[in-house]
Amino acid sequence: MKDSFDRRTVLLSLLAGAGTAAVAACQHAGKPLAQPTPSATPTTPPTPSATPVDTRPRWPLTGRLVKDPAELKHAAVAVKVPDNKNEHPQVGLDKADIVFVELDGYRDSSGYSSTRLVPVFHSRMPDDVAPVRSVRPVDVPLFSPIGVIIGNTGATGWVGLYAKHYGRFLESTLSYMATRGTGSYSIDPNRVRTYQGVTYYDRAVVCHPKVLAKQTRKFRGGPARSYFPWALTDAEVSTAKGKAARAIHVPWKSGHSYDMGYAYDAKSGRYLRSMPWGKHVLANGTQVSTDNVLVIRAGQRYTKIFRGRGGPEPVHDIVNGKGTFYYFNGGKYVTGTWTKGAVNAPFTFTVSDGTPLKMAPGQTYVELPNTKAAVRISA
Repeated sequence: MKDSFDRRTVLLSLLAGAGTAAVAACQHAGKPLAQPTPSATPTTPPTPSATPVDTRPRWPLTGRLVKDPAELKHAAVAVKVPDNKNEHPQVGLDKADIVFVELDGYRDSSGYSSTRLVPVFHSRMPDDVAPVRSVRPVDVPLFSPIGVIIGNTGATGWVGLYAKHYGRFLESTLSYMATRGTGSYSIDPNRVRTYQGVTYYDRAVVCHPKVLAKQTRKFRGGPARSYFPWALTDAEVSTAKGKAARAIHVPWKSGHSYDMGYAYDAKSGRYLRSMPWGKHVLANGTQVSTDNVLVIRAGQRYTKIFRGRGGPEPVHDIVNGKGTFYYFNGGKYVTGTWTKGAVNAPFTFTVSDGTPLKMAPGQTYVELPNTKAAVRISA
């Protein structure tokens, strides 16, 4: 009897250590069992450290660092520059933060005759930019997100009304004729031409951005936001994992009969620009080059109407629009989709892998060919 009791006591002690059997034993005895207290307190997971935020001031139109934030506090100036062969060479493009390439607006047998450039200056303000021409409709949605002064020689009636209507977003009224006597523009006598007894100044107007920027108090604080999504490190640049792009051909007419070209120069890390007839060379003898090339494909059409007034002018459909883009940097490229909302809304770019576009800081050329433009890329 004693041996049997001892064996039962030992067995119950062992089962009590096992947990589940101990519960059964106590329930069998008719007594409730208190839940066991854990032997160790769980460790609280460590709080993840916050990702450092780069708060260093940068030029909003190039993404480059600026030493003194006070340098940012002046207006950005865009200048309308013609791009026809007989209006070359140009002056001042090499100092631009961004250069937009848009429709010139005149038709010929194979489509539009040429392109028109719009360099935008902020981080560097050249003394001279030339030649200077008139405003186009697309300038309004392109520059409203920046808040710029546009150097120009005027605008067609309805285009002028359109730009003036959105005057809270950009300043388009400081044209050559409207600022006479201020020193904002001048005439280069070497480029004045006479044809059939008529004197023309269309290739001779020179804009002086530093002076023009002082003709209004509007936008004197400088652009309020970055125009493009800048990467903070080399590893963040979207093209770091892109495909090779040694040469680019952007068609502005059918059949690649009028292409803008870019050839990657590994030594400088920049793309060298060419016109349909050869290298794009400025008046100072240098070939145009750029850090970034951004091709935004958008619809192109003529329109005649703004508030009941008209006259055929070329329009790029970017307001409340969407389409595809190519981004080139460092000899590589990625593709994706773009969207843009209202006139003053910025572009949003999404790479084909679903990530937001991140661009390398530097100068950018933006080409705006038609929706179905067959961009050719050589590796």
